[in-house]
Amino acid sequence: MSETKNVNEIINEIESIYSRWGTNKYDEQVSQIEHAVQCADYARLDNASDELVVATLLHDIGHLLELERREGSADVAKNDDHESTGAAFLARHFSPAVTAPIALHVEAKRYLCAIEETYFAKLSLGSVRSLEMQGGKMNAEEVERFAKHPARESAVALRRWDELGKDLQPSGLTFDDFRDYLRRCLTRAVIR
Repeated sequence: MSETKNVNEIINEIESIYSRWGTNKYDEQVSQIEHAVQCADYARLDNASDELVVATLLHDIGHLLELERREGSADVAKNDDHESTGAAFLARHFSPAVTAPIALHVEAKRYLCAIEETYFAKLSLGSVRSLEMQGGKMNAEEVERFAKHPARESAVALRRWDELGKDLQPSGLTFDDFRDYLRRCLTRAVIR
C-alpha cells in the first residue's frame, strides 16, 4: 500500500470513482455499482475470503477508470482491457489475492465457455458481445495454460458471481456494505 495514503483515503478514492461513474450501465442493463454490490454479495454469501469478496466488488473498476479517462465516453464495440487496467490500478494498494482474480476474470469467462457446454448459455447479452472481442472461447492450449494458473479457482469463482450479479431488481446494498472488507484487505496488505 502507498505510504502517502491511509486506508480511509484509499477507500474514499475508490468510492469516489464509483460515485462518479457507477451509475453507468456500460454494456449491461444493470448499473456498474449495482453489478458490483450484487456480485460481492454472492461472494460473501458463499463465504469467500475477504480478498475474494473485494476482488468481486472491484472486478470491473477498469471500466470506470476508462470512463474517467475518456470523460464519460465508452466504446463498447472495442475491448478496453478493463481487467488489466483495474488490476494494475488496485495493485498499488491491494495484495495479489485481490488483484489476480480481477486480472484473470475475462480469461476465466473464456475458459468456462471452453470447458463447460452450458456456460455460454448463462452469459448475458453484454457478456456474449464482449466475449468475441476478448478472444472467444479458449483453445486447448489456452485451457491447459489457464488450468495451471495459481489464481484460477479464485478467478473462476469471481466469474461465476459476475454472471449472477446482473439482476435488474435493486439489491438495496451499497458500497458501504463492503467497507469493512476493503478495510481488512488494505490493512493486511500493509502488514505483509
